Amino acid sequence: MAVIEIQAKTMLATIAHPDGIFGLKYNMNLYRGCQHQCIYCDSRSACYEIENFNQDVLVKINALELLEKELARKRVKGVVGTGSMNDPYMPVEKRYNLTRQSLELIARYGFGVHINTKSDLVVRDIELLHRIGRVHATVAFSISTTGDDLSRKIEPGAPPSSARFEAMRTLSANGVTVGTCMMPILPFLEDNPENITAIVEQTVAHGGSFIMPWFGMSMRDRQREYYYQQLDRLFPGLRPKYEHAFGERYECPARNAKTLSELFYNLCERYGLETSVPQKMRKEAAQQLTLF
Repeated sequence: MAVIEIQAKTMLATIAHPDGIFGLKYNMNLYRGCQHQCIYCDSRSACYEIENFNQDVLVKINALELLEKELARKRVKGVVGTGSMNDPYMPVEKRYNLTRQSLELIARYGFGVHINTKSDLVVRDIELLHRIGRVHATVAFSISTTGDDLSRKIEPGAPPSSARFEAMRTLSANGVTVGTCMMPILPFLEDNPENITAIVEQTVAHGGSFIMPWFGMSMRDRQREYYYQQLDRLFPGLRPKYEHAFGERYECPARNAKTLSELFYNLCERYGLETSVPQKMRKEAAQQLTLF
């Protein structure tokens, strides 16, 4: 993929009504496009206006300057999320270090952070995450299958699921709150009890304390077109099942979503897992952290 440097206008987006799952107050994207090239990625959709998603990754080279100015101006501290539109630890991060330097700013100004990632590169920043954890630091590894063979097919540019679980273990052992973002669950590929059970049990075994589920996927315009092309290439004969089951629908639930949901929540209760990101943001801790 081509790497293109661009100038951004702003960095932090304020979330007016934080949801009960992630608990974010702000969101940031340091890059546009993603080298992980997951075949199902919603960021290909036309509404996000990311042209050449499959060829280019755009680097916001003024991101740190903008972020520091915006953090300094914020009167209300909160959790900054990253990883919604692309992976903050995709390979280009090794070159530009925007995520690492952003974490340094977040720590300096006393904000919390939540990271969604498919990469074990996050382990590089353990010390920073531990420091931010005095306020709030959580990492969710996006994992929808425990099988490395399948993960390599559907997420060809990302480390396999086993590497993500090992990174989860390492972060947990060093005091970072970690868990799994079990989204999406691809119909006809991942929507079976064995897969859901394995994800829950592997999360527990590797020190995770939460799992956020979604039993299905979304599809629209360019995203659907690309996904179907990849189904034809990787899983011949599967595309007609999708077309028959979902047509042009945006939300495409798993075939047995209710059954899988019941299984999932029973397993989480058994193992003591939360089903949203634990909220640890404390005003007094944020104020204390700015003194360091």
